[in-house]
Order: sequence, then structure tokens, then C-alpha cells
Amino acid sequence: MRVVILSALLLLLNLNLGWVKASEKNTNRTGNKLPNVIIIMADDMGFDDISFRGGREFLTPNIDALGFHGRLLDRLYAPAMCTPSRGALLSGKYPIHTGTQHFVISNEEPWSLMLNTTLMPEIFRAAGYSTNLVGKWHLGFARPEYTPTHRGFDYHYGYWGAYIDYYQRRSQMPEKTYIVGYDFRRNMEVECTDRGVYVTDLLTNEAERVIQETAAKQQPLFLMINHLATHTANDNDPLQAPEEEVQKFLHIKDPNHRKYAAMVSKLDQSVGRVITALARAEQLDNSIVIFYSDNGAPSVGMFANTGSNWPLKGQKNSPWEGGVRVAGVIWSPLLTARGHLFTQPIYVGDFLPTLAHAAGIELPESLQLDGIDLWPQLAGNKDAPHVPREILHSLDDVSHFSSLLLGQWKYVNGTTLAGQYDQLLTHRELDELDPRARRYVVEVRNSPASKALARYDLQRLTQHRMHTLRRLAAVRCGDMHRGCNALLEECLYDLSVDPCELNNLAYSERHAEILSSMRQRVQQLRAGALPPGNSPGVSYANPNLHECTWDNFEVKKAGPVPLDCDYHGIPCSA
Repeated sequence: MRVVILSALLLLLNLNLGWVKASEKNTNRTGNKLPNVIIIMADDMGFDDISFRGGREFLTPNIDALGFHGRLLDRLYAPAMCTPSRGALLSGKYPIHTGTQHFVISNEEPWSLMLNTTLMPEIFRAAGYSTNLVGKWHLGFARPEYTPTHRGFDYHYGYWGAYIDYYQRRSQMPEKTYIVGYDFRRNMEVECTDRGVYVTDLLTNEAERVIQETAAKQQPLFLMINHLATHTANDNDPLQAPEEEVQKFLHIKDPNHRKYAAMVSKLDQSVGRVITALARAEQLDNSIVIFYSDNGAPSVGMFANTGSNWPLKGQKNSPWEGGVRVAGVIWSPLLTARGHLFTQPIYVGDFLPTLAHAAGIELPESLQLDGIDLWPQLAGNKDAPHVPREILHSLDDVSHFSSLLLGQWKYVNGTTLAGQYDQLLTHRELDELDPRARRYVVEVRNSPASKALARYDLQRLTQHRMHTLRRLAAVRCGDMHRGCNALLEECLYDLSVDPCELNNLAYSERHAEILSSMRQRVQQLRAGALPPGNSPGVSYANPNLHECTWDNFEVKKAGPVPLDCDYHGIPCSA
């Protein structure tokens, strides 16, 4: 009987996907005027690091305001690492269908997201949008054709690689054979102005300028703001924030976590500034704004930033909920159910067809997307029924692990890094309360984002409503009955009653058919997977052969003599 139910769920999924691809062209709700699309992406921010869900160590009033005035994306899922997550967003496909399923692109590696993949900015540019990327790319740069302005963006201001120093804009990869290199561009040219400006502010300044200039041209705006925050910088100084911001969080005992709180605070301020800029440019009336993190926080280990995925176990680069269930909110006056949680499971790959629907863009069936159109659910009634959902979290046959969501069921087979991060890694520090937490409601209402968005409210944002929404957003774990060692056994969870993955049902006779069906589904997906595109690093990528910059090393001729590069080397030396 359970196999029949699961088979029916798969049939509904296929019917839904077919409807999405075959639907006739949509008209947007504001007539011929195309909605602006603004996506603000945090990097490595923890699931519990927006205060909407009840955390009180530090507050995120602007991000929370987006959720209160719009909708919290309660079950937003993304691949658990940077490159596959960004590739899934822009392509609308699982990483197994773009060759990005294994780890990330390190700066010295000569590969990219597949060039024959049509990306979201290409689609929106063809529809008449001004397409802009401010911030991180991380989908390859060894050749010019791998970079943002060759992949659909009219304009890029930011960095091509994985991460940079927050002030010096230079990066050193973990493989120390490669020295520090400068990585910051305006389109294809090295960009050197505003030296020493904290990068979160730098990117926000540019986003404000793009918003104002695009509005003046009366052209619809597609803008991605891909922040460095809260990813670590280089190993020698990984957590960076202005000292005056750090001083606001002296109640936090751990000095590293104190810096992390300051980094989150600057990110939150950036969100407020972007919303204010849209309001000042009179663009909020017809905008869709999404904020989310590309994956869970790396609480410990490589690139550890002390972020918290509580109460979910695991972290970045793991198959568990702490790696793949991410913080996210959406706001738009086009949403009918503003002020309500969105509990439908949604995948970052769904954003492409969903936003295309909102803009009235018809997508050809040839795109073969894995993402589905959820705009009717997002923009519709708060009680809109859930769409049956399959999400392939991971399928990595190099590292030998897979993770699949199908309806209420989650299957995990294998794990990462010998299972050392397969448990709950952080807790809330109840004695380290942000002094503003006692006046949380006032802080949110007085935030720049809330002041700009309040005029669009369908109902007044009262203290009672805010408390109710925060209570509904809280994740309740329950008790552990049978754990799972994913290195030795398969894991099966019913997330409808076990969102924290505490009780393995793989040995339950009642669930044997479900386990078998999910195992078979992974095999079906494996049969259609492309080989990973990973390519090992090359010595001629070294910045000391390219005037101390990370450059298009596959086509740029290396210098005859390696340079002595450091944080103050050649770039912009004049």
C-alpha cells in the first residue's frame, strides 16, 4: 500500500512538471509592467541566524521585517555547498544535471558550470530585463566565457572566486601552493576604487547605484546581490567586521562568535539599505525581493564561521537538514498571503520557473528543468495546497553519499568527512541575549525595511501577529528513539514528525516498501546523472604569474617570472 502511495506521489510530481512546461504564457498581475526581481544571497549563514525563528543572541530586524511583511520560506532547501547551490539557482537544475555535484570550484581549477546550460539571467535579459550581479560568482573563471558577463549578466561588480578578504579583496586558497591573489572586477576589468571599504558596504553601495540608475532608465531590473558575508575570509584572519560593529555584541563571550554577530549585523543593515533604495527609486510597487543563504553554516571545521543551524543536525557540506534547509524570506506586493508562513517545501532550483511565471516569461520545454513553478502557491491564498515535491539534495558518487526528499520522507545513504559533523553542532546560548531582544517588536518595526514595507501591509503588523509567526516558525524536534550511522547504514526519516532527523525508520517493517522505493528512485536519478565536471588545479593559475590577480589563466599568458605577491601587491598599485 505504501509503495502505491509513493508511486502516486511520483506520478503527481510528473504531472505537475508537465503542466509547468506545457502551460500557456502567463501575464503578470500588473499588466505589461514586468516586476523587478532582486535576490539577496548570504554566504554560509546558519539556519538559526535570522532572529525570526526566536534566536536572541543577535537580531536581524531588516531580514525579519521582510518575512513579517512578506513570507518566511519555512522549508527552503538548497545544495549544501556554494558552487552546486549557485548552479542550481541559476540553472533550475539539480547539480547532477550540470556536472557540479561534487564539492566546489576552487580558484585554481580550470572548469565551470556547463556552458550549454541556459541560465536565469539569460532568460530574463531576453525578456527585456537589465541583468546585474553584485558580489560573488563562484561558477568558474579560468576562461572569459565562464564568467558572469558571458553567462547572461549585462553587468558584474564583485569577485569571481570562492571568497576574499573583507577589506583587501584578496584570496588565498586552502591549497597553499597558490599565493594570495587579488579578485575584484567591474565586468572583465580589475576594479580598484574605494580601497579599504568593508566589502558588505562596498557591495551595498553598488547595489544602491544599480537600483537608482536602472529605475531612471525605466527598464525592469534583475539584480542579484551575492554577499561575501558570512563566509570566512582567508585563514590568517577569517572573521572580519568593523570594530565599532563588534563592540555592539560584547554580551557574546566567544570573540569569534562576537565577530560573526557583527558580520550578520552588517549584512542585515545591507538588506535594509537595499529595501530603502527600492523605495526611494519608487520601485517597491512592482518588485519581488528574496533573501536567503546559499547553504547551512559551517559551524566547525573548514571555513568555520560559528554560525548556527540549531536545532538541525549537520552543517555545510553534509546531507543533513543543517546543511540543506536554509534561512529564506520573500516579499512582494504581488503576494496575496503576505504576513503568513510559506510551509510548502521549495528548492532553490524552483526560483527560475517561479520567477519566470511571475514575470510572464514562457519557458521552453527544452530547458528540462528540475525546478518547478511554485508562483501560484507563493502568490496565492495562504491555504493553497502543497504541491507534491521531490528534491534531490545530493548524489555524489565521488564522495559516496546521497540524500533525497520525497514528500514527507527523507532518505540518506552515506555522508561526508567520515561523519564527524553528523550531529547537532550548536546550541542557543540563553545567557547571551542581545540587549535589543527585550524590545524585539519595536526593533523590527523601526527597521528601515519595515518602515518602507509597512504601507503595503494587508493587515497591521501587531505584536501578537509577530509572536504568533515566530512561534509557528519554531522547529520542534521531539525525542530520539533510534539514531543512524550513515557510514554503515541507510537512513529514513519522516520529516513531518521528525524534522531534526532523530529517528531512523529504515529498520521498521512498516516502512520497508518506502525505503525500497526511495532507494530505487536514487538509482533512477543516478542513471541520468552527468559525470562531475571537476578538474584538478593547475600551477599556471597561480596569481604570482598573473600580476598578483586571479585571472582567466587558461587563456592569459603567464608572466615569465613569478612575482612576490602579498596583500599589497601589484593590483591597482598606481
